[in-house]
Amino acid sequence: MKGIYSDRDISHNQSLYKSRAKTVMEKLVEMGIAPNRFKYIGFGESKPIDNNSTSEGKANNRRVEFVMF
Repeated sequence: MKGIYSDRDISHNQSLYKSRAKTVMEKLVEMGIAPNRFKYIGFGESKPIDNNSTSEGKANNRRVEFVMF
């Protein structure tokens, strides 16, 4: 089943969202930041920031955000 904001299958996209977040976290750990300071999650289509009707909007939705908690 395709997602409403994407061109691919929802489960495939969810895997990509989670992988993107994990990759960023791993790179920051490589750079010396303690791994216990991170957790990652892929929100996918549940939290878009832009409209996916243009390639620019799709690019804006492919992002990693940092949240302090």
